[in-house]
Amino acid sequence: MLTKVDPAKIGLTRSHIRERLGHPVIDGDGHAIEYGPAFFEYLKQVGGPELTERFRKRLDEGGWYRMSPADRIYKRQTRPTSWGLPAQNTLDRATAILPKLLRKRLDEFGIDFTIIYSTLALPLLQDEDPEIRRAGCRAINVMFADLYRDQADRMTAAAVIPTHTPTEAIEELEYAVKTLGFKVAMFNTNVRRPVPIVAEKAPEWARYATWIDCLCMDGPYNYDPLWAKAVELKVAVTSHSGGRGGSRVVTNHYIYNHVGSFAAGGESFAKGVVLGGVTKRFPTLNFAFLEGGVAWATELYTGLVGHCSKRHPDVIGSLDPKNIDREYLADLFEQYGQDLVKGRPDPDSDFARWPGGWHWADDDIIAAELENIGIRSAEDLRPLFENNLYFGCEADDPLVSSAFNTRSNPFGATLKAVFSSDLGHWDVTDMSEVLHEAYELVEHEVITPEQFKAFVFSNPAHLHLGMNPDFFTGTIVEDDVNKLK
Repeated sequence: MLTKVDPAKIGLTRSHIRERLGHPVIDGDGHAIEYGPAFFEYLKQVGGPELTERFRKRLDEGGWYRMSPADRIYKRQTRPTSWGLPAQNTLDRATAILPKLLRKRLDEFGIDFTIIYSTLALPLLQDEDPEIRRAGCRAINVMFADLYRDQADRMTAAAVIPTHTPTEAIEELEYAVKTLGFKVAMFNTNVRRPVPIVAEKAPEWARYATWIDCLCMDGPYNYDPLWAKAVELKVAVTSHSGGRGGSRVVTNHYIYNHVGSFAAGGESFAKGVVLGGVTKRFPTLNFAFLEGGVAWATELYTGLVGHCSKRHPDVIGSLDPKNIDREYLADLFEQYGQDLVKGRPDPDSDFARWPGGWHWADDDIIAAELENIGIRSAEDLRPLFENNLYFGCEADDPLVSSAFNTRSNPFGATLKAVFSSDLGHWDVTDMSEVLHEAYELVEHEVITPEQFKAFVFSNPAHLHLGMNPDFFTGTIVEDDVNKLK
């Protein structure tokens, strides 16, 4: 986080910042805190009393919290979110729950329009019980449709879309958009699945041997119908999925599990979207990877450029082991081999495979890794990565500047950072400070005012405007957004 600048010393107060900008502020990612009693009433309407009671009972059992320390380690149970909501500031806590109160305070925050995401959905989207997962997501969607309908000029809520199968995702997306009127959708983009051989040979242990499906590569389902449905319904694919499993989590430390989690989840999905050819097949579909910042995206983009420059179809053949001159290699071993060999190796033996690893010369897949998505040079990657990908950055993230660093980003790319307040979660200690925390980037001359405008207005607007030209019709920012079209 940047060192605080005293606004009085530079003549700016929080109220002055918004007035000085000359453009609206669109919050691409605020959060609601669901009011439990109301949610359970909606869940009862959607799933019935028995399912609701089953879900409540599971919550009451406590999971990690009710397990002994030894049992947590024995089962390698991941510590869940701990004390994740504002508590000391009661007004802020209520603001995240009550849309009318949030609306009243938006001018105080300097935010013109905000997009609200569910908090309860973060675990619900990953629930392994299909009945609870689907009914829980539907209950949130119906509740949010009721709560936010009358606030549409200043805010809109995101529907919650479970994605364990394309069918369940399409069904919920259609219901959310066509029946409930949602314009934004939050998709789960990392689904935990059992390793097939374990599920077949030892099904009782399959839950302990899993892999993470990013929905775009090597999975059991084809998600192209879902991406096509999003295009049809004019909805961007926004993702709020964290990293799961492996080196991402430990048993007893929440901070370890949380730091970098959304960046890891975003990176996994972004790699799948690009290398799986989704951006190639659906060039008009926008994707947003929320809450993880943009620094990971610049690193991913740079890494992909490096790989694509040396492994695209026109040059990958230089790495084919068939290119090795075995006779010459044998001569070199005979002359310089020291005690590695005795005499001159047989050029027709397997020895040529060994330097640098065991190479198979008949790998017919590797040459097609990039050819299938039309990459024949490193620069071909740029439009696949840059045009339709957006990256949610919290207000106090000093690395937003990396999105605009055209000197270090290959081919002078500018990535699309999106202002994300994260209102309602523990890391926002004072909602009224959010815009000023973001504006510190300008005060410290880390980014320019023009880049700040892209961060807090143009990029969040284009994310949704690019899918739905009428997205901001009837909102307080409609006239300003129309100038961007």
